[in-house]
Amino acid sequence: MEYKDYYQILGLKRDAAQDEIKRAYRKLARKYHPDVSKEEAAEDRFKEVSEAYEVLKDPEKRAAYDQLGNQWNAGQDFRPPPDWNQGFEFHGGGYTEADPEAFSDFFESLFGRRGFSGGGFRGDGYGGGGHGGRGRTFHAHGNNTYAKIFIDLEDSYHGATRQIGLKHSELGADGRPQIRERKLNVKIPRGVTEGQQIRLAGQGEPGIGEGKPGDLFLEIHFNPHGRYSVEGASVYLDLPVAPWEAALGAKVQVPTPAGDVHLTIPPNSRTGGKLRLKGKGIPAKSPGDLYVVLDIVTPPATTEAEKAAYREFSASFKFDPRAEPGRRGGA
Repeated sequence: MEYKDYYQILGLKRDAAQDEIKRAYRKLARKYHPDVSKEEAAEDRFKEVSEAYEVLKDPEKRAAYDQLGNQWNAGQDFRPPPDWNQGFEFHGGGYTEADPEAFSDFFESLFGRRGFSGGGFRGDGYGGGGHGGRGRTFHAHGNNTYAKIFIDLEDSYHGATRQIGLKHSELGADGRPQIRERKLNVKIPRGVTEGQQIRLAGQGEPGIGEGKPGDLFLEIHFNPHGRYSVEGASVYLDLPVAPWEAALGAKVQVPTPAGDVHLTIPPNSRTGGKLRLKGKGIPAKSPGDLYVVLDIVTPPATTEAEKAAYREFSASFKFDPRAEPGRRGGA
């Protein structure tokens, strides 16, 4: 996937003001609109310009995009880090006249097909609104907002309360949108899984007049763990075992996010073998399992005694590791 420099596409510097962005878009949109333009590849350029404007016109999208840094060059191979947009609270917001289905893979990898998704959800705001009583005051519900947060796997096992910081846009004193940060204490429910959303009622965009505020949806992701990996509600642990434990069988103590458990390794186990601990995965509504994946580790022979032990071990077996699988272990 190629990196897109949205500022370069609109012919702008990275510190361009919002009104400069709007002017640049309007000028280029008129120039390349496929209904009127005689320029070569006008339709492709129009889509590119519209995509750039879709990001840079939105304060949250622009701030998140800027956070990627300016060390990338247009056309350079690019993969966004999984936590690139952590801490940004995205509003709904409309699209330019471009068809969002025509936006690039680069845009989709950052914001999804319908704006920010972080895993597939979209920024649908509350519709509606209306005129109130005397004075005919306009009222409208606030938009829902969306953010991605990262938690530790252990938080899902036990539940937790975590303070998070979110960047979002507010109108400044000059009437222009500015990025602000707020902090929230969030209760992480026990059993939450990757991609699941936590809804915080009334914590979205403020309403207009007497309109109710929207809701804030937090999409859960797990921080990388040095010991475990996660797939759905299932948890995987790579467990190093000695050759004699694998060959003879053993009872070993195994760490899990819920605490240590005792595990029986069956005789003649092999590297890559999986042992299932039923119900020891994420304690979701349908609890997952924990899979222990065996990794046989060969001890080094550094001393004369260790080398002698290996020679004696070798003499005790008729074993050729390079023989056909069905013939290993002697005739």
